[in-house]
Amino acid sequence: MSTVTEYLTTDLCDAHEDKVRVVEPMFCSYGGRLSFFGRIATLKLFEDNSLVRKAVESAGDGRVLVIDGGGSLRRALVGDQLAALAVKNGWAGIVVYGCIRDSRAISEMDIGVFALDTHPMKTLKRNVGEADISVAFGGVTFTPGEWIYADEDGVIVSSAPLHGPAAVA
Repeated sequence: MSTVTEYLTTDLCDAHEDKVRVVEPMFCSYGGRLSFFGRIATLKLFEDNSLVRKAVESAGDGRVLVIDGGGSLRRALVGDQLAALAVKNGWAGIVVYGCIRDSRAISEMDIGVFALDTHPMKTLKRNVGEADISVAFGGVTFTPGEWIYADEDGVIVSSAPLHGPAAVA
């Protein structure tokens, strides 16, 4: 679990160029935690955040929730209530290939939140989507259990941890 950043994505890319996949620049940072990392958990959905609530209600254990929202800019998949649940349950961050809302409140929470943009409209509730599958956007495939690192310079993914006691040199 990460509460303090001990890395820079630039340094990790320099040290592990052959082990990282770099996500195309597309995200804005909205959370109170500007940099974060952890094992990946995934969701694939479209304009329906029912599964997001289920995910953040579970123990995060320092993981990062990667949400493939199809890049939709028509509805927000995460708001302040879901972000607060994620903080309460130990999630390190949320990366949304889509929009969030309540950005002012989220900016004051101890969680990393990256998204394409903000949108005031809430989602539909159809309970439709998939969890714990590989998802792809930004030129990268995100696989549950792999590692994601995010900071002001971007987002990178690795199949193994890149720093700390579990890192492979």
